[in-house]
Amino acid sequence: MQRQLIWFRQDLRIHDHSALWHATQSGQTIALIILSPEQWRIHDDAPIKIDFYLRQIQQLKQSLVSLHIPLIIRIIPLWKDFAKEINQLCHELEIENVHANIEIGVNELDRDFQVQKTLNQSARDLILYHDRSIFPIGSIRNKSNQPYQVFGAFKKYCYEQLSISIPQPYPVPTPQQTIKLEISDSIPSVQNLGFKLEYIKQQWQVGEQCALELLDDFIENKIFNYQTERDFPNIEGTSQLSAYLNIGILSIRQCFNAVFRAQQGHFYIDNIGQQTWLDELLWREFYQHILFDFPRVSKHLPFKAATQKIQWRDAPDDLTAWQMGQTGIPIVDAGMRQLLQTGWMHNRVRMIVAMFLTKNLLIDWRLGEQWFMQHLIDGDLAANNGGWQWCASTGTDSVPYFRIFNPISQSQKFDAQGDYIRRWLPELAHLDDKMIHEPYAKDPNLDLKYPKAIVDLKQSRIRAIEAFKTI
Repeated sequence: MQRQLIWFRQDLRIHDHSALWHATQSGQTIALIILSPEQWRIHDDAPIKIDFYLRQIQQLKQSLVSLHIPLIIRIIPLWKDFAKEINQLCHELEIENVHANIEIGVNELDRDFQVQKTLNQSARDLILYHDRSIFPIGSIRNKSNQPYQVFGAFKKYCYEQLSISIPQPYPVPTPQQTIKLEISDSIPSVQNLGFKLEYIKQQWQVGEQCALELLDDFIENKIFNYQTERDFPNIEGTSQLSAYLNIGILSIRQCFNAVFRAQQGHFYIDNIGQQTWLDELLWREFYQHILFDFPRVSKHLPFKAATQKIQWRDAPDDLTAWQMGQTGIPIVDAGMRQLLQTGWMHNRVRMIVAMFLTKNLLIDWRLGEQWFMQHLIDGDLAANNGGWQWCASTGTDSVPYFRIFNPISQSQKFDAQGDYIRRWLPELAHLDDKMIHEPYAKDPNLDLKYPKAIVDLKQSRIRAIEAFKTI
């Protein structure tokens, strides 16, 4: 059997890895990772996400050593130059075929097409595998053989398929014979690649073992209460696995199989927390399929074509206030400061701040989507775009335009004692549980080192509804 090349992208693990498994079954395997800092800038990837990625490469390199698979690391700034470089590498190493897992953004698909075309010219192939979603991209269709556009129907179909069979993880390949290959490639730091990392030291440890332990802890200790605790930002009630799923330290198949481990792999749901988390995993799945079936959403276009006509406000001062956590709406500012300081934000708060930007400030959702990608450790094109378009009422199966969260009511409901606000807005920490949600409500002249609200919530709600009505 001839040599194979496994090209790692957003899938930095050796457990349950489709392309790695198939490559190793076809011959002796060499691994490749390409770092593309200029492309990352174009795609607004956050420095904290890049740092997480680079740190995980070190873990992956050690894992590959145990399989006797050498890892080559190349720095090629832009994707347009990949095809020539990969083809040359295959020639030098006498590679038969390149194996990789499918990536579904329009730029990613074009990149892979160019690589495949170039390899084909020298009698090689780029063989792609489904790995990022539980069901192969393009495989879920309604009775008219069209992609689903409503989550409820999509979810029903998925549950029907899961009840028949839950996709199983791929085994770790057995160690191969040692390949004599001189490699001196080092893994650069995020600073070496020209990015500034300005975040509080967070709990984001790398490594497959770490991700699997987090998954096990969630399944054993948190999932039962997930439905009741997931919306409260001061409680660690969510899985916090999104960053690990995003760069492939953990696979979606591992998550599904962990849910049903106690049922010996049989599809049986025995509590509402389990049901709710599965629904959230399927929302992630839904947005992956939407991104592929409706590529316009990755071209800065709304899913609902009519909403392209919305007259968004050009309000740079308001946008800056939102970005910096200085809007005068405590729950919004707490979320934005959590993002700035840690590279992560609680999911309920993500919805609150997104709806505040797109509805109360009537600022284009694409500016919010970009800001999130520039700062989130778990910034994922499909999920981020889907979430923003849902909140902005421009996306598939999105919230109706007239349903607008009141951030004060959301704060009072999900952070009743104000603990989350106090953590991120220390200037309000001394206020009581009622006043902290709306500091100037009773006394507009209160002396606080905190801004007054930059917008009237009632009037801005009316303005948003009118803006949507006009289209």
